[in-house]
Amino acid sequence: MTAWKDRLSALAQDRLPAEVAAKWIELFQPGIRLVSRGTGPRVGQLGGNPALPEAVEWPAWADHGPLTFVAAVDCATLPREFVTIPLPEAGTLLFFCFDGRYTPDRYQHDLPRDADGYRVLFVPAGTPVAERTPPSGLDPYPRRDVFAEIVATAPEREHFLLDRTTIASGESLAEAVKTVLGPGRAGTDVFGEMTWEVAQGTRRHQVGGLAAPVQGAVENEIAAEVLEGGWEDPRHKEEAARWVLLAQFDSAEETDMMWGDVGMLYWLIRPEDLKAGRFDAARCLMQCG
Repeated sequence: MTAWKDRLSALAQDRLPAEVAAKWIELFQPGIRLVSRGTGPRVGQLGGNPALPEAVEWPAWADHGPLTFVAAVDCATLPREFVTIPLPEAGTLLFFCFDGRYTPDRYQHDLPRDADGYRVLFVPAGTPVAERTPPSGLDPYPRRDVFAEIVATAPEREHFLLDRTTIASGESLAEAVKTVLGPGRAGTDVFGEMTWEVAQGTRRHQVGGLAAPVQGAVENEIAAEVLEGGWEDPRHKEEAARWVLLAQFDSAEETDMMWGDVGMLYWLIRPEDLKAGRFDAARCLMQCG
């Protein structure tokens, strides 16, 4: 994490007022990046075929078809000192979504908002499993084993931490940046620009930490979905702060994964649901350019 944090910190100190930079750096969180080359133990896979218990049926969306297997994460092999969310200490997380590979003529551009259109399965450690091939008509993504790399993650545009964190003047970080940039660049996501610059050229598959949004804060989007009043609900900001990133999966040529227009797939969950093992409470969304 040190190299990522040092590079991101250096950019902040170069481009932001000292107090704003220092406050933003305090908000950095470690994230576990899933990379195809690494020196440590294998922590999971992207694509390929999942290992499922015999009694578990392949996840499907009623009246639409089977979900595509996206990734598996072995919780026991993750570097625990960098895990920012209450993941199980052992067991495997399996991520599925209905992404159009089964019916590309109908769903090739959008991921379903319906909760039955995606799934997180948890297989406890020690459970007998066997590799399962997809149902007929569903081609798997090419398999890539992944390893852990620790990176620094930071809040970007519209994230609630930028509104909650203040400097000595009483301004929030979001307000302070607008003041510095001036009217001409008031809408610029300067925080996002720096995180993308540091991550340039890398795939941002990740477990825990802060999400790397392609558009606005993914927490805000989830909050609008779960609240009856949507974006205008008076509880919106409070609800957004209740969600944490479980995992995100980037578009990648090597795995043939393309989320919209070179976008990102995100799974979020409330920490209390994660701690209780209620993985059916996780929500999925996609953002793209």
